[in-house]
Amino acid sequence: MDMADAAVIKQHLIDPEICIRCNTCEATCPVQAITHDSRNYVVDADKCNFCMACIPPCPTGSIDNWRTLPRIKAYGLAEQLGWDELPAELSPEQMAESGVAADAMPVAEPAAASASASATTGSEAAFNSAQYNATLPPWSAAHAYVNLYGPKAAEKSVTATVTGNVRVTEVGREYDTHHVVLDFGTMPFPVLEGQSIGIVPPGTDAGGRPHHARQYSIASPRNGERPGYNNLSLTIKRVLEDHQGQPVRGVASNYMCDLKVGDTVQVIGPFGTTFLMPNHPKSHLVMICTGTGSAPMRAMTEWRRRLRQSGKFEGGKLMLFFGARTKEELPYFGPLQNLPKDFIDINFAFSRTQGQPKRYVQHTMAERAADLAALLADPNACFYVCGLKAMEEGVVATLRDIARGAGMDWDTVGATLKREGRLHLETY
Repeated sequence: MDMADAAVIKQHLIDPEICIRCNTCEATCPVQAITHDSRNYVVDADKCNFCMACIPPCPTGSIDNWRTLPRIKAYGLAEQLGWDELPAELSPEQMAESGVAADAMPVAEPAAASASASATTGSEAAFNSAQYNATLPPWSAAHAYVNLYGPKAAEKSVTATVTGNVRVTEVGREYDTHHVVLDFGTMPFPVLEGQSIGIVPPGTDAGGRPHHARQYSIASPRNGERPGYNNLSLTIKRVLEDHQGQPVRGVASNYMCDLKVGDTVQVIGPFGTTFLMPNHPKSHLVMICTGTGSAPMRAMTEWRRRLRQSGKFEGGKLMLFFGARTKEELPYFGPLQNLPKDFIDINFAFSRTQGQPKRYVQHTMAERAADLAALLADPNACFYVCGLKAMEEGVVATLRDIARGAGMDWDTVGATLKREGRLHLETY
């Protein structure tokens, strides 16, 4: 056995029992070491460079698992994709069987030069929007409770009762979006704007295994959809047709959209410790979203509206950049029209309005470059992006272009946004 084979590694693994399959880790990993199938998210030991970029954004902590073992015993992708739970650490006897002493120290693999460069430079060729995602919340964010209910918590799930289910877009051939309100009765379920929960659909998959939990962002503020009540709301879209026009039904989204008032659902969570709003006076929010990515933006906007109504907030700008294919597909379009203009600065972008050129959120951001440049330079301004993964790079690249257009150095601005918890990306 040569030395390379005898090396001990600390292999990075994802706990399949806790993971809610939100794709945050795969989207964050700068070296494409994380992949998934319909069952599990897994880490390729041959690609993982221990950069740790995926650890803080994970809303559940399932990403932070490690096993010490001989390199020749490293778990392969196919093996990990079949797991229902993590394997135990190897015993000293099992280590010895591979010719490795029980006290042998694991060898951390150095980051590959190319990967490291792509994660740290701001060059045009290597632009990676995920590298600017903050791994810390804003300094004035409230404390978030997480994982109160889940596979490894004292209570595996908590029962919530449906107290509302209304459609919030005009129904289309391809989609159907609902606003669902869940009440937790006397059970503790403290949440903050920007957090999410997991819904456990009943039944089993084609393999006879219980369905995995599905994650949804919370659409109501911290004191509930109805202030003072132990409830919250979700914005859920179910797709009715795939790109080929074939009927399709998502397991959890279809289940949730069909719920009636009085039905009960099993919930795990809450999740998320970084995509949280600042609470200090005169802090500014820039919210950029598409479709149901509007859920956390609705929560933040409503919390600010309630604070302003009560006279407990001193100000602070709210800018919203909201994109959809048409206004008929845009959730909460009507209520947004009723918000005071001096309270929130709303910018819509529609990509499929008949007779009109396609407009995306990046286009509306570019038109407001002067306002956004001032906010990029303001340490009291936080930026939130939520929606389709396809929008993320264009949005962050537009922020970069706006900064440069205003004479700022983007490498400095981008690094500052990340370090100070001011830029948060939650795309899927």
